[in-house]
Amino acid sequence: MQGAAKTSEARRLFGTDGVRGLANAEPMTPETALRLGRAITHLCARAGAAPRSIIIGKDTRVSGDMLEAALAAGICSMGVKALAAGVLPTPGVAFLTRSMQAAAGAVVSASHNPFSDNGIKFFAASGFKLPDAAEQEIEQWVLDSVLDTFRPTHGDIGRFEEIDDAEERYATFLKGTLPRECRLDGLRIVIDCAHGAAFRVGPRVITALGARAVAMGVDPDGTNINSGCGAAAPQCLQEAVRAQQAHLGIALDGDADRLILVDENGEVVDGDEVLAMMAADMLPRGTLRHATVVATVMSNIGLEIALRERGVRLVRTQVGDRYVVEEMVRHGYNLGGEQSGHLLFLDHSTTGDGLLAALAVVRLLLERQRPLSELKRVMTKFPQTLLNVRVARRQELSSVPPVRETIERIAAELHDRGRVVVRYSGTEPLLRVMVEGEDAARVRAFAEEIGAVIQTHLGA
Repeated sequence: MQGAAKTSEARRLFGTDGVRGLANAEPMTPETALRLGRAITHLCARAGAAPRSIIIGKDTRVSGDMLEAALAAGICSMGVKALAAGVLPTPGVAFLTRSMQAAAGAVVSASHNPFSDNGIKFFAASGFKLPDAAEQEIEQWVLDSVLDTFRPTHGDIGRFEEIDDAEERYATFLKGTLPRECRLDGLRIVIDCAHGAAFRVGPRVITALGARAVAMGVDPDGTNINSGCGAAAPQCLQEAVRAQQAHLGIALDGDADRLILVDENGEVVDGDEVLAMMAADMLPRGTLRHATVVATVMSNIGLEIALRERGVRLVRTQVGDRYVVEEMVRHGYNLGGEQSGHLLFLDHSTTGDGLLAALAVVRLLLERQRPLSELKRVMTKFPQTLLNVRVARRQELSSVPPVRETIERIAAELHDRGRVVVRYSGTEPLLRVMVEGEDAARVRAFAEEIGAVIQTHLGA
């Protein structure tokens, strides 16, 4: 896909990954969180039998307790039990939602954003994220006060309970995704948990499987989540892998649904390279359904070429792991993800899971008896430049002639040996510019040219 990516229908609360914003400012206030709790409960009740419980998990942000309490109050006020999983990765909440047969799951997290932000995202009883239509209904109920008159009283008010073994359940699930005989004995693995939701369970699982785990980013204080660490900032992990002479490094983001790897030489391995490695392994095993991988418009063209050479088709979606999942479910595919590290193995999980994906790569490394630096050579990445341009307002790019014409001209110059994708962020006031092609200097110059035109006409 070249040119400007279309913006989705404007919504006031939900972005590409739930509701997100500055904590204790709209929409991430306890008042709105309470209303979101009421709305998700009403959605569940309308779907069929009276819901028994809704599970809530969170990351380590200082604002998490406040928003969790408000969300739980909203659920209880609708007559349903709120089950608190505590600090747990997003995929852990998705797993518990379906394994404990809850009506829905909710995660209080802003993923890779700084600690000052927070967010709320929901899972259906199936463990999959809610579709756009369901989020639009929730948004309508939150904004127009339609649920205010529904107030159970007496013994019909819901209760709040904690799940004492949430982390243990999730750890057992992760270990069960590997063959019974697979052990990590002899491996030295550095794991950076970004001071986030996986700060306990990440090292716990790696160590339980026999590896020597060198843990980083495991001292959350409520304000240091994602700060110079984790999947969004792997530089410290790269240094640690080299210093420890480790076999590989694992970097997770704040809610641990994303994975970035570092090979034994300290070089970053992104989501595209993991998809290429896993597809090349799964295809001859006969486990890659329909010989297809699903990724987004942001995935490197090198992934597409590497897959095509092996007889594997790449299907692209708009940005957002939820859209990757929807495409996978719609057509029965089982491998997909994003360059940013959301990796989806639908044979095991319903959402992106950084730890699950890391274990899958480690299994491959052990079975092939080859280092990660060699395994990643299955694809050659084209030079790619990504720029974020802060904007004052969202405006359809086709209605801004200088921006539209610049994008079209550069896309035409790159032709079929490169791509241009310009899209609005689903969670921040940003335009994301991606240019890729065969010449790195030319690609960067093109991206900066587009960024400058955007800044002039739409910049904050």
